[in-house]
Amino acid sequence: MLIQTPDQGLFDELFDRDNKVRPHCRMLEQWLINSDETLIAEKRREADVLFQRLGITFNVYGEDQGADRLIPFDLIPRVISASDWHKLQSGLRQRVQALNRFLFDIYHDYDIVKAGVISAEQVFANPQYQPGMQALKLPRNLYCHIAGIDLIRNNDGDFYVLEDNLRCPSGVSYMLENRRMMMRLFPELFAHSPVAPVEHYPNLLGETLRAASLKPDPTVVVLTPGRFNSAYFEHAFLARQMGVELVEGADLFVHQNKVFMKTTVGPQQVDVIYRRIDDDFLDPLAGNPDSMLGVPGLYSAYRTGNVVLTNAMGTGVGDDKSIYPYVPDMIRFYLDEEPILKNVPTWQCRKKKDLQYVLDHLPELVVKEAQGAGGYGMLIGPKASKQELATFRSLLKARPQDYIAQPTLSLSTCPTFVDEGIAPRHLDLRPFVLSGKKIQMVPGGLTRVALKKGSLVVNSSQGGGTKDTWVLEDDLC
Repeated sequence: MLIQTPDQGLFDELFDRDNKVRPHCRMLEQWLINSDETLIAEKRREADVLFQRLGITFNVYGEDQGADRLIPFDLIPRVISASDWHKLQSGLRQRVQALNRFLFDIYHDYDIVKAGVISAEQVFANPQYQPGMQALKLPRNLYCHIAGIDLIRNNDGDFYVLEDNLRCPSGVSYMLENRRMMMRLFPELFAHSPVAPVEHYPNLLGETLRAASLKPDPTVVVLTPGRFNSAYFEHAFLARQMGVELVEGADLFVHQNKVFMKTTVGPQQVDVIYRRIDDDFLDPLAGNPDSMLGVPGLYSAYRTGNVVLTNAMGTGVGDDKSIYPYVPDMIRFYLDEEPILKNVPTWQCRKKKDLQYVLDHLPELVVKEAQGAGGYGMLIGPKASKQELATFRSLLKARPQDYIAQPTLSLSTCPTFVDEGIAPRHLDLRPFVLSGKKIQMVPGGLTRVALKKGSLVVNSSQGGGTKDTWVLEDDLC
């Protein structure tokens, strides 16, 4: 099949600047050239049927039909060299270690605030800051056990961290199912490629969750908001893969500051809750009184130390987009090291000079809500209409503290099967970092791809798809 060459000036994962195939991607190019278009189309339909049969769907909030949708799956994998992954892995470990140190600090000694690295207002007035977590001792001083770090590769060829997801990062089930699907549809590819495995992630996750408790054999559960949540498939998938119970709030109760699970043979004490519910909905007695998702008394049991929540309450301060610009400073402050991974230059609209710059250059910038997620509440200046620009200009003037802005980066592209054939599309990468007795991750992550030509928005809620991510165990292929 014919492969469209990438646009000039963009970094492409398959082709270099001279439109020559990168050495670690030669096998992929040969596969694409030799593939029959009719066969590939048939394989795509087969993948859709299998994903639908397995229930690998998601729900888009606000859609009238309320029906689950398939996340479009692209059959062309994204290939990462062993040398690139080695650097990424080192940088991710460093970043997550510093973020955990930061979260411990802001609930205990406040050293980074006292040193003037970050202002007290940005920490203590943050909507995600939980005053009740102050001075609370957590096992191993860990707040973020599961992190999803979003990376993009810019046109300079370097990886940049786009944002840190520390509360309830999702998407790892799609990473695992994408690999299973590729191995099922194209087993011959794996026979000739040194692709690092990812299927042991549930084992690493289970190990991490058990290590979150100091008990020798803790009982672990996955707490889900229920089947109408957009990530419910993932909650059920991970619980099943780890061999632990999937529970909703009604399945748990608190007695004498201990959490119990209702079972057919009587109550069973729960030691670790992998929660997929936001802080405010975990306990109606301590958070939102109207919440039907949480467990009354859970917060008290947590503060007493009789149960561990992963990730910890109050972790959201660390993934606030107005805190993001300070992560390189955290690495220097806590680890006395230079950051391995770069941040994207960021203007904080709470600062007058930054706000003025953003207002003066709005058509050139990407503007994001500090608490935003899923691609919502975002402006991409170069693609925005006059009305959208005017709306965001008003929002920035009214609530500057709620927004940050960044330059419009040229996300790298990768060959993707689309209606017009094989064409380059923009993508990002979300590796998942697990912190327990040690920091671990599987090689790779969830690659999300923008299926519309020229689009930079990769979120599934905004029409993006996913790819299998291949990290090579060596670069000689």
